[in-house]
Amino acid sequence: MSIYNYQVTLENGETYSLEKYKGHPLLIVNTATKCGFAPQFKQLEELYEDYQDQGLVVLGFPSNQFHQEVDDDAQAAATCRMTYGVSFPMHTIQNVNGEDALPLFKYLTDETQGVLGSSIKWNFTKFLVNRDGQVVKRYAPKTNPLKMKPEIEKLVK
Repeated sequence: MSIYNYQVTLENGETYSLEKYKGHPLLIVNTATKCGFAPQFKQLEELYEDYQDQGLVVLGFPSNQFHQEVDDDAQAAATCRMTYGVSFPMHTIQNVNGEDALPLFKYLTDETQGVLGSSIKWNFTKFLVNRDGQVVKRYAPKTNPLKMKPEIEKLVK
């Protein structure tokens, strides 16, 4: 089992398989535009710009599970792009915990059980995935994305 077994939906409604990113290291983040950690969008974009030529893809998954996101997929993505300059793919607003959680996030949390607890505690929990679709590390919401550079550099080599 890997992340390639999952389908996700972009903010424009286009559904695709994560197999599209086979061979690429991924940084998957649950986001919220009204969260106190929202300035991390700038660091996430910086990582995307710095490493996309080496294959890194950052994927943003908005969630209103913590009541810090707008109610509209397109508006959430537009806020990310206009306020923070985000150019990486943004997806539809989904739950990241519980029975209604996006299956991808059930997989990510199952793969990292015991690391920061099993459920996602807050927005901007970050998951680093290797080129083979395996989760290699989970980062806390408060972790500055730029502190992830050493691990990202190992994956893009």
